[in-house]
Amino acid sequence: MPMVKRVICPARLRKIPAQFNWIDHRLVRDKYICGRSAQALALYLFLLTVADAQGLSYYSDTALSRLLPLDELALSHARLELIAVKLIAYQKPLYQVLALVSRRR
Repeated sequence: MPMVKRVICPARLRKIPAQFNWIDHRLVRDKYICGRSAQALALYLFLLTVADAQGLSYYSDTALSRLLPLDELALSHARLELIAVKLIAYQKPLYQVLALVSRRR
């Protein structure tokens, strides 16, 4: 029998805000998040949230370390992890969240 969904808290039903950004479901479906560290996922979520329509944002390491629970070394490792799996591009101080390439098998 299929799961019947119902809104649990109608007073807090999400609405799409004017400054809406999205999180692509392929992160889960195509297993982009599998094997990523919690630090890398925290950085990625932050970058998704603050990016403009082209995926661009610029936050200094100092600002990111203040906003996220990451010291400079952890931030550097998280950034390198996201670059290695082609989720972001980085040229100090500019970040770009990259479009996902479908990798279903």
